[in-house]
Amino acid sequence: MPSDDRPSVAVVLPGTGSDADFVARAFTEPLTSRGVRTVAVEPDPRRVVGSYLDALDGAAAQHGRILVGGVSIGAAVALQWAGSHPDRVAGVLAALPAWTGTAADAPAAASARFTAARLRADGLEQVTAEMIASSPPWLGRELAKSWRSQWPHLPAALDEASEYHAPGLDDLERITAPVGIAAATDDAVHPLEVARTWSERLPHAGLVTVTLDEIGADPAVLGYTCLSALDSILHTA
Repeated sequence: MPSDDRPSVAVVLPGTGSDADFVARAFTEPLTSRGVRTVAVEPDPRRVVGSYLDALDGAAAQHGRILVGGVSIGAAVALQWAGSHPDRVAGVLAALPAWTGTAADAPAAASARFTAARLRADGLEQVTAEMIASSPPWLGRELAKSWRSQWPHLPAALDEASEYHAPGLDDLERITAPVGIAAATDDAVHPLEVARTWSERLPHAGLVTVTLDEIGADPAVLGYTCLSALDSILHTA
């Protein structure tokens, strides 16, 4: 159970084009098992990063030291916030990091830019149908739901994500919070090599891997995996 020196609240942030529902299912059960309440943030597609930072600042002001985390760009924003607020963060749960530093030609950023252009040219229904046809069934269902909830601002949200500057190599080395990283071994959009770079450059980080099929079967595997990776650091500190 949480005590005076352990966080009682975790704020978790969705990935690009995703929503609070998915990130809640990824983290709530694992965190509840540790006595930590989960606050899953619904992104504002008109200002994704700004809405995430507002939620983190608000939770820290209300609850003191908090756990922070997220998926993909959510993980990057959480990690960057942790680096800027070392006295307010108890740990970071980083699932499926997408890139380090500038996005450049990172697969996730390229995919976001391409999808935004297609949405503007061909509309939500056609692009959603094509996405479903080319994605694992579970991912197609998740994105179809969240994309519709963010329309018509979805293209702008995707463009914003593709331009986000994640913590760079030097930034990672200065972040002192313990970080538990979950990466998928078979996810081309969120390369395992990015997660390895984070785990090697961060002073206090652990990395545990899963597969996309495992995530599809139960999103909570992401939260449990992040906590397992975090435990590996806290137990050796």
